Amino acid sequence: MQHPEVPGEPTPASVTILETATGAVQSFGPVKKIHQHLCAFHFYGDDMTRQVESHHYCGHQNEEMRQCLIYDSPEPDAKLIGLEYIISEALFMTLPDAEKPLWHSHEYEVKGGILFMPGVPGTIQRQDLEKVAKTYGKTFHFWQVDKGDNLPLGIPQVMMSITRDGQLDENLSREVEKRYGVSFGKEREHRAYMSGPDLGIHPLANGSGKGVRTVLREVDCKPVDSVPRVFV
Repeated sequence: MQHPEVPGEPTPASVTILETATGAVQSFGPVKKIHQHLCAFHFYGDDMTRQVESHHYCGHQNEEMRQCLIYDSPEPDAKLIGLEYIISEALFMTLPDAEKPLWHSHEYEVKGGILFMPGVPGTIQRQDLEKVAKTYGKTFHFWQVDKGDNLPLGIPQVMMSITRDGQLDENLSREVEKRYGVSFGKEREHRAYMSGPDLGIHPLANGSGKGVRTVLREVDCKPVDSVPRVFV
């Protein structure tokens, strides 16, 4: 995977000192809720050949929803390239049908062994991944690092996940397995007992089986005079 250099001057020591000081005072509550690092693969909703290694840093909103910041690596200088919302099957079923195609299933990723927690023993991972296998995710990437962009250019793109054998790029798969010392094949065997959504994967999920893409469209901007005003 490419890791393009971000243009700009190095951060001066004075700024680093200031950041250390503010870090000691401010709480960073939302970020401190992050409790989990998941590594998985996403592809652009309209182009399965463009696959990206995606490191999710997730925190629970509650038992049925977690939200994740997505980076291109787990290193300190990693680029924030996107985000993902993960919801339970029950919440997914409440979504309007027009919304469902934007969400992807996680059953194959989990049972196929290709979604994993770097550095966490398999027996511990599986306790949570049993739940993840039943969920759906909605993902947007803002930074097209696979193209070598050194800044987040363009508009956010909806991403999808691997849902069956033969989709994941073999070179990318082998490189990740080697780097993290994992075996997707062996983990697949250990997860064979797991099950996906109780009602089965919804036919409208995963782009309804078609490609999906976000596009930018120019429209008239509503003027401020048209906004209702409330007087107290």
